[in-house]
Amino acid sequence: MKKLLFMLITGLLGPGAFAQQKPNVVIIYADDAGYGDLSCYGATKVKTPNLDRLAKSGIRFTNGHATSATCTPSRFALITGRYPWRKTGTGVLPGNAAMIVPVGQPTLPSMMRKAGYKTGLVGKWHLGLGDGKEIDWNEDIKPGPNEVGFDYSFFFPATADRVPTVFVENGRVQGLDKNDPITVNYKEKVGNEPTGKENPELLKMQASHGHNNTIVNGIGRIGFMKGGQKARWADEELAYAFTDKAEQFIEENHRHPFFLYFALSDIHVPRMPATAFKGKSGLGYRGDAILEMDWMVGRIMEKLKALGLEKNTLVIFSSDNGPVLDDGYVDEAVTMQNGHQPLGPLRGGKYSAFEGGTRVPWIVSWPAGVKAGQTSDALISQVDLFASFAKMTGQPLGATDAPDSFDMLGALLGKTQKGRDWLILQGGPLSLVQGDLKYISPSNGQKLMKEVNVESGNDSAPQLYDLKKDVGEKQNIAAEHPEKVKEMAAMLEKLKEADKTRK
Repeated sequence: MKKLLFMLITGLLGPGAFAQQKPNVVIIYADDAGYGDLSCYGATKVKTPNLDRLAKSGIRFTNGHATSATCTPSRFALITGRYPWRKTGTGVLPGNAAMIVPVGQPTLPSMMRKAGYKTGLVGKWHLGLGDGKEIDWNEDIKPGPNEVGFDYSFFFPATADRVPTVFVENGRVQGLDKNDPITVNYKEKVGNEPTGKENPELLKMQASHGHNNTIVNGIGRIGFMKGGQKARWADEELAYAFTDKAEQFIEENHRHPFFLYFALSDIHVPRMPATAFKGKSGLGYRGDAILEMDWMVGRIMEKLKALGLEKNTLVIFSSDNGPVLDDGYVDEAVTMQNGHQPLGPLRGGKYSAFEGGTRVPWIVSWPAGVKAGQTSDALISQVDLFASFAKMTGQPLGATDAPDSFDMLGALLGKTQKGRDWLILQGGPLSLVQGDLKYISPSNGQKLMKEVNVESGNDSAPQLYDLKKDVGEKQNIAAEHPEKVKEMAAMLEKLKEADKTRK
């Protein structure tokens, strides 16, 4: 007892020594990070030392998925525990879209708050704002993240390549001058500000396709904006601003259990990393953004360690979809690829029904609860975080709560290598993964999306792949197994039409 008292007085136990036993939870959600973009997943042309250390401290999953091959639907699934294709309007949203997360229904953050957690969102939102009426960016913006379970929020509304390019904190645009109100329009030009189409000579980064509307910080965006000059951020500050706010949230809530959803902008376009990272990767700005992303992860881990929270914080790192090189800007991602393979061994990429669209880096670290140095091939999906954390925190789920989310806590914590028996994935067409087999439903449309140079997975004929033998989906074995194709097609239709309540 005297020794314990001495340690308390001298501070040897650290600030978090007698904090709550319930683990803190931090989800670090990257944007467009591919399976092969991390050195712990095989990348050799770029190094991610902080993510490598995170993987070594816990579990590196090799069969972890986003639900969808694009950002908005994947985020919708993570927050609601519901497949996005069950709800209309969950495609990639413009910056002035109405919020698609239902207010008043349980969400991942509201469930965590009910479990006694302080909840925070920092970073990219992209799930809409407001109730469907035109958003007034100059007043309180509701509903938003705070109305669906977050105690604190600091975010930009959509993506970095879409207007409005402003920070919103707890429903208010930050740095707004009332004498310079903001107007946003996605149908027609507003105001007289230069656009990428009309004034390309003003651009510091040229567009390869689209992205030629209002110029902000020398970069053309999607959509038109006027006003809010003092409130507009510069791309180079995003990583610092978001990391600072994430650290602040952790600092202010470190004596309580907290849940932080840290949604990074990296490595989404426009890739314009902080000056400290420019030119450091040798892979153009995309590679530099990977280094910046890794730095952000390192900062969060350092903060947790400094507060004595590292051992009892469950950290998950993943991505909202797979990679893409040219997604609308000329940023040397293609010309300076230099042998880097963002897909690793996979096929497809962002927007695609192939594995490269949804199979993403997925790391779990929790020193107090997860054995270090593990690799798991369990089939897991981000839609399952809702039910898994409900199990971890002892929160019962109602019949209509998170209907597509299954308890995968055992797999997430490395207690078992068994994951899901089946999983529906959304690229263009829907796919069904069952065991080692993947069925991609027939669909029309271009096989190669030429603007982004990504194979779509579209084919008028059914596709079947043995992912254990052929993770690169090179050999379509549907013709050899017609009965299995028929069986999986019927199962997919049955699951699509299934009663949307928890069983």
